[in-house]
Amino acid sequence: MSAAAVEQPFHDDEPVTLTAIADEIMERHPGYRVEIIGGYLLVTPAPDVAHARALTKLMRPFIDAGLDDGETEVLQGIGLWLPTDSEDYAIPDLVVVDADVEDHLVENNAYDPVCFRLVLEVTSKNWKNDLKTKVAAYAEARIPVYVIVDRKHSRLHVLTDPVDGGYENHRPHAPGELVTLPDSIGAKVTLDVEQILRTAQKKG
Repeated sequence: MSAAAVEQPFHDDEPVTLTAIADEIMERHPGYRVEIIGGYLLVTPAPDVAHARALTKLMRPFIDAGLDDGETEVLQGIGLWLPTDSEDYAIPDLVVVDADVEDHLVENNAYDPVCFRLVLEVTSKNWKNDLKTKVAAYAEARIPVYVIVDRKHSRLHVLTDPVDGGYENHRPHAPGELVTLPDSIGAKVTLDVEQILRTAQKKG
């Protein structure tokens, strides 16, 4: 995780919120992703090409399964309101959400977690956030399925059955495995771990 320095444009008599600081960082550094989890700012630089390529290809099995029509949508980069603190929100890389998600806006372009059937993250340099910090946050939000494409350790993690502080079931999958996700997302989706991890690596 890297954070850019931010000049404070706020008046001394105005309370400075984390949300205001997050907005300032994003305004000054286009492409950066800023999240607030557990009362802390998480700042992630713009993703590399391999990260973006992996997300594009990952959308395909979800769309082919019919999850982007009817009762659900497959989206990238939308805000997820978190119950962990008053200003907390995350911006998962990829989500499967109920089709009426826009009716459940909480604030700051973040939506009620009740609409989220799955969240998926592709790790970057700040991979510990996805493997630790967000595990606890998404579990607290009762996100039923959390998938992590772990480029650091060449694994695909599937976490299900959220409990306080984590997930009751957390299974890492290695290249060579085919992983079928829980039916609770709304359709049968099978992921080829080797193919996903290969796509997520930088070429050359």
